[in-house]
Amino acid sequence: MATKTVQDLVVPVGVTLDRFIMHSQSAFPYATGELSQLLRDIALAGKIINREINRAGLIDVAGGNGTENVQGEDQQKLDIVANVRFIRALKNGGEVCAILSEEEEDIIHTGNDHGKYVVAMDPLDGSSNIDVNVSIGSIFSIYRRVTPINGPASMEDFLQGGRKQVAAGYILYGSSTMLVYSTGDGVNGFTFDQSLGEFILSHKNIGTPAEGKIYSVNEGHYHSYPPFVQQYVAQCKSRNFSARYIGSLVGDFHRNMLKGGIYLYPSTKKDPKGKLRLLYECYPLAFIAEKSGGKASDGFGSILDIVPQSFHQRSPLYIGSAELVDDVVKG
Repeated sequence: MATKTVQDLVVPVGVTLDRFIMHSQSAFPYATGELSQLLRDIALAGKIINREINRAGLIDVAGGNGTENVQGEDQQKLDIVANVRFIRALKNGGEVCAILSEEEEDIIHTGNDHGKYVVAMDPLDGSSNIDVNVSIGSIFSIYRRVTPINGPASMEDFLQGGRKQVAAGYILYGSSTMLVYSTGDGVNGFTFDQSLGEFILSHKNIGTPAEGKIYSVNEGHYHSYPPFVQQYVAQCKSRNFSARYIGSLVGDFHRNMLKGGIYLYPSTKKDPKGKLRLLYECYPLAFIAEKSGGKASDGFGSILDIVPQSFHQRSPLYIGSAELVDDVVKG
């Protein structure tokens, strides 16, 4: 029998999220530790939500709750659970002075008025898919507050615009759980190792292919889309693109970022301003898209250049490989 070397017997675990954050801290615009801790707090919330999702069929947290959120949408039980888990993690972490959530109408003040950051989030996007075991996700956006420290946060802290994000990302709960984020210097992905309870660096410096062969859109609303979108979808078919649509924003975006493709969520006759929320869905994913070499548009210009007017403002979204986004925007 061949003798195994130490390298054969002890395979490296990889770089943990904590170690990566520590080594990367010098690249942060404000390298004093608060942003590093905030990212750890978000990762902790992701671990807890991952546990809740994995137990959904066993502890009665799947399905609808019989209530509506501020958007007028039916709340799933896991929407409420994820919202509470994120708020608790961010409050207890102490780095965030205020939170904006899809599930809440107004600012959530954490009581940490000394905190230098605010977070806008969609605690659980696509949660209706949990009943059929389909990928879902959490989306977050981080801003450095502009109001004075040791005072309450206000509307202006959240309405700075997408270019002012200091970090953004998402957590994808699927066949494996992944945390993907950027602080402006590239995009990195970490896969959750259940046995260690740690996020491990698995996708370093993610780059979105400039081109792709995948288009993701709900074709059930085809006849309600603007003519330029109908024309683009027809063009995708004529070019033998593959149609891939999960119905989970994070899942569809993640696949297209890795493989090359475009995700389309146009305006419709019913929702002329679009349906996705600008601050905590479009902005953070647009930030990730641009930092990975992709693009994101509302059909007229970059999503990140839209001037926000309200907390729950909506927008169309065309996001993914740069050349594909350019094609659909040109119409």
